[in-house]
Amino acid sequence: MMRPTLIAAAELDRLDTWQKYSAPMCGSCVSSCCTLPVEVKIKDLIRIGVVDEFEMGDPPKNIAKRLQKDGIVERFNQKTGIFTLQRMSNNDCLYLDRKSRLCTIYELRPDTCRNHPKIGPRPGYCAYKPKAAAPR
Repeated sequence: MMRPTLIAAAELDRLDTWQKYSAPMCGSCVSSCCTLPVEVKIKDLIRIGVVDEFEMGDPPKNIAKRLQKDGIVERFNQKTGIFTLQRMSNNDCLYLDRKSRLCTIYELRPDTCRNHPKIGPRPGYCAYKPKAAAPR
């Protein structure tokens, strides 16, 4: 029995592990970009529905504490105002369905996801990981 070849995830510090992005890649990928840390701003958290517009007057640090307690945010950078979404134990984004590998909040997804790979750790490059071929 042949085992599928596992392809290592892209390494942030090694550009040679990334691929130059082209749109058709998304249809044959296992959502590898959804295993990268997702940085979001307060407006993204409002769109997702985990922060109420009325909370915008609250100190972001307090919002971050609540979202960390709720398991939605992994960390908060007070200097930049950037929140990082929590990831599951396998590094998948909190909002990625494990079976379908599709985003469960696609219509509400953060700007980071909407603009990937134009923005991100390697602009113009993708952490592409193709779906395994069906066994023969």
